[in-house]
Amino acid sequence: MSQSIAKALTVAGSDSGGCAGIQADLKTFLALGVHGMSVIASVTAQDTAKVHAAEDLSLETIRLQFQAVAEDIGIDAAKTGMLSSAAIIGLVADLFDRYGVRNLIVDPVMVSTGGDPLIQPKAIEAMKAELLPQALLATPNRREAEVLSEVKIDSEDRMAEAADRILDCGPRAVIIKGGHFGDQPVSVDCFFDGQRSLRFQAERIETPNTHGSGCTFASAIAAYLARGLDLVAAIEHAKRYVTEAIRKSLAIGKGHGPLDHFWEFRSSA
Repeated sequence: MSQSIAKALTVAGSDSGGCAGIQADLKTFLALGVHGMSVIASVTAQDTAKVHAAEDLSLETIRLQFQAVAEDIGIDAAKTGMLSSAAIIGLVADLFDRYGVRNLIVDPVMVSTGGDPLIQPKAIEAMKAELLPQALLATPNRREAEVLSEVKIDSEDRMAEAADRILDCGPRAVIIKGGHFGDQPVSVDCFFDGQRSLRFQAERIETPNTHGSGCTFASAIAAYLARGLDLVAAIEHAKRYVTEAIRKSLAIGKGHGPLDHFWEFRSSA
């Protein structure tokens, strides 16, 4: 007998190494029980250590991918990742608006885990002006939040200041990920929506294999939203999922290995 299933979309870049980007997003969607769909905006030649090359798809190809899934299948929630140019961001923002996608998570990917830039400078302003106003939630890490807010973040108080400035761009909420405060025994993500200030805390796990953790966190939130959870509950569930995926991360390649998106299945097996 046929059954219905929640549907989540990722609009991002492809990672040939399978650690981040579209590949990490689709693994997360599958692990969390939703039907995953993708719009590939860029293709990267990437491994665990470096992004060797990147090429954007044409705007028409991006538009047709989005149109195909939106009009035939439908979108319960979506997330964005690597969107490298102002033109791509403008198109994607227009498509989200045209098709009325409201459960939108914007992960403002700017630099890879290995330190390679993934976005053109002009695209940052386009993200602030065109894409963030449509977001239910923005999920920058500390470095990305500093770029978006122009605030140097060296404490949780400064996180709050940065989040206020990002909220001025239009997202309904911001969560600044604390994984880059490497000198703390816990990882604290700080959430702000203009009224509430919440802390999501988890054990900091010492491992170099965190490639794709930001992509995974954003796509996990989208998956839980697609399944009907409210935003705060979706973040709580996503934080637990990502923490365990990091705890059981995979030591593959010569650089930063990926999370184990299927840790729960391997544990039960």
